[in-house]
Amino acid sequence: MTLETFPVVNATLNGASAVMLLAGFLFIKRGRIVPHVTMMLAALTTSTAFLVCYIIYHTIRVRNGITVTRFPPGNIRPIYLTILISHTFLAITILPLIGITLYRALHRQWSRHRRIASITFPLWFYVSVTGVVIYWMLYDLAPRLR
Repeated sequence: MTLETFPVVNATLNGASAVMLLAGFLFIKRGRIVPHVTMMLAALTTSTAFLVCYIIYHTIRVRNGITVTRFPPGNIRPIYLTILISHTFLAITILPLIGITLYRALHRQWSRHRRIASITFPLWFYVSVTGVVIYWMLYDLAPRLR
């Protein structure tokens, strides 16, 4: 994989995670536990793969002296920065929440699992979706604004 392919791979992994999270949510709302578990573990796997790829990508960039990707100035930049900041803050916040949610499921602490999952799911879904939005804004929209 080349340095240029990492962003599209990362966006694809985020998009896949979002789809699987939504499917898992819909399954559990319909009482379909096995498909719910399957989708949530698949979302966890793709989110983990994203995180690994993201760290590798940015490590390579830093080693090559590339530290910042800038969004062009203009009316859309504040929207981009708002999405980026909220995404980054929640991406950091969601990691321990995912761990706690998974722990409670593995230990069959269902009421506690449901309680934290009601917080974890929307935040994780938001982070996954905004990851795709950030990719689109930075690599598709921004070049057209320059």
